[in-house]
Amino acid sequence: MQLSNNKILITGGASGIGLGLSRRFHELGNTIIVCGRREDFLEKAANELPGLITKACDLSQENDRIALFEWIATEHPDLNTLVNNAGIQQWMNISDADFYQRARQEMNVNMETPVHLCHLFSALPSLKTIINVSSGLSFVPLTKVPVYSATKAFFHSFTKSLRYLLAPQGIDVIELIPPALNTDLGGPGLHDAAPPVSAFVDAVFEQLEQGTKEITFGFSEAMLKAGPAELEQAFVRMNP
Repeated sequence: MQLSNNKILITGGASGIGLGLSRRFHELGNTIIVCGRREDFLEKAANELPGLITKACDLSQENDRIALFEWIATEHPDLNTLVNNAGIQQWMNISDADFYQRARQEMNVNMETPVHLCHLFSALPSLKTIINVSSGLSFVPLTKVPVYSATKAFFHSFTKSLRYLLAPQGIDVIELIPPALNTDLGGPGLHDAAPPVSAFVDAVFEQLEQGTKEITFGFSEAMLKAGPAELEQAFVRMNP
């Protein structure tokens, strides 16, 4: 994709990886729209990035996803890039009393929501690029986040199919595959020892310039290239 003069919608773009992507795309002269549930985060991002367009919505709700698409189609019909970044991570055990309820929420946000948005926005005539954010856990699960890992494996598989399905429409499909990064995903403090978002974003834009379709960094690069034996070894190390 070209890295400037785009109009880009980033879901969950006011915090974590989404905010890191928003900053860099903003620096490169793109028009950025971010959406999310937390209006205080949206306001803070708008104060930091002049010209940022924000939209408060709950993407876990089907009606809100449809309303977002209709708003974009009416108010921003020149949008050419969708970044499916929003996601949640639940640290839990299958024996937890609320496991099923939390699992359903995770599957909704991490699978149903981006699949629906891909379907909706692929019908937008101006759309040229979809960027889906999966995870290094797509390849080897962390059992402390069992459903999260499975949802990202699903999203990785779906994105490969989507790239094939949308090629005839001239829509480019790119997958960002981050490792654990220093964000509040899953809860504050859980990833404090992980690499900073800025390092991942640097790697993302280097690989975007090269035309890479599956963008990795650190652990996720190793897992993308790993064979079955290496993946099994990684699973044992991660889940002692």
